[in-house]
Amino acid sequence: MDTVFIEKLVLRGKHGVGEHERATEQEFLVDIAAEFDAGKAASSDRLEDTVDYGRFRAIAASVVGGKSFFLIERLAGRIAEEVLTDERITKVSVTVRKPAVYEDAVPGVTVVRKR
Repeated sequence: MDTVFIEKLVLRGKHGVGEHERATEQEFLVDIAAEFDAGKAASSDRLEDTVDYGRFRAIAASVVGGKSFFLIERLAGRIAEEVLTDERITKVSVTVRKPAVYEDAVPGVTVVRKR
């Protein structure tokens, strides 16, 4: 399988267990990688024959900027669900990081979903 990805997408949203996290926007870093067969796109050189990482960016921006979730596991899972609506994708990995939580580390989660 082949992979299309977008990494280090910087988005703002209101997600977290604490009330203050859902009241004030904070920064999230999102990586999305999707597996699919890129053979047709490699031959045709046409955008419609591939999986567009611009769509991943739009999905992540909509989900992160939308409804608040308590857990970043749910946030990442929701992004993965939306990405998998493209039936050409067989597997997706979504990583969400919260860079402002600690001064000395960046916590996050990666979810993997398969069709």
